[in-house]
Amino acid sequence: MDNNQAELFNVDQAPDPREAYTIEPLLSYDHYIVGFSGGKDSIASVLELLEAGVPADKIELWHHRIDGARSEKRVFDWPVTDAYIESFARAMKIELYWSWKEAGIHGEMMRKNELTAPTSFEDQNRIIVTTGGTRGELATRRMFPGMPMKNRFCSSYGKIDVCAKSITGQTRFCNAKTLFISGERWAESTNRSKLARAERHRTDRREGRLNRLVDHYRPVIDFSEQDIWDSLKRWGIRPHPAYEIIGRVSCAYCIFGSPNQFATLRVIDPAGFTQMTDIETEIGHTMKSGRTLNEVADYGKPLVEADSEAAKLVMDVDYALPILMDPKDWVLPAGAFGENVGP
Repeated sequence: MDNNQAELFNVDQAPDPREAYTIEPLLSYDHYIVGFSGGKDSIASVLELLEAGVPADKIELWHHRIDGARSEKRVFDWPVTDAYIESFARAMKIELYWSWKEAGIHGEMMRKNELTAPTSFEDQNRIIVTTGGTRGELATRRMFPGMPMKNRFCSSYGKIDVCAKSITGQTRFCNAKTLFISGERWAESTNRSKLARAERHRTDRREGRLNRLVDHYRPVIDFSEQDIWDSLKRWGIRPHPAYEIIGRVSCAYCIFGSPNQFATLRVIDPAGFTQMTDIETEIGHTMKSGRTLNEVADYGKPLVEADSEAAKLVMDVDYALPILMDPKDWVLPAGAFGENVGP
């Protein structure tokens, strides 16, 4: 077999299917939407856009509130998240838009012979638009989201569908090119290791009468956690205060949370923790299969005390610390490279 034939069978040189799709030239889009959780990966995604030359005034941060409208009670999220995200947007001079499913994830999981709730979002004029929730089948859930993707309705109903409706519900994305950006990384999990760097977004209708071109781009997909922290340090970005406790910032009461995380929440957020255990009792279903949340917490150890500075920061609905600092003064948060369990 000659060398040319041998190369045909060289698996190492086979094209990576995750890199098959090519987006438009990066600076050619009309809109840049970042699905923004306030976590380190979504922050690094914003920084990648800025470093590539995307103007800040063309970037939009979209935060899909998992607990519904800001007037609704907190169930799953960290108290400080809204304030931290607002501070980040102001510091970076980037527009921030809110969107949510009415009653949030809690409302969806408590459905009893009901339609799924409507979705609401802010348009570019800060007008609240509400859509959906009037058709479909009556259904009952009365259970927590499951870890398998097919059962993880917190992601599909609370974020993915909310984002899609926020795009399709605005005519400004028709006859335009939009890049949707999210911060998944291959190194995070087996499931995410299969994601494409780029693909057409589910709302893309470039061939149709709407002429709505929407690409989905994951600029930090091949980053290590060290790469992410290096990016934040380079810009002098103070990360979400939950990173002083844990290594992954999602919902406070994430279904992927570890025993140590729930042991910590039981100490620093007793009212929120009791609310969650009361829900388990009410619906007769536990967040973790076969164990109550109290039993899960019993297996763990609190990572901080209730009166610690980290606990005070993360449990506050206000956030007063500066987002930007001199990179020379930047310090890796205590929870970095810690427990990092997720989808």
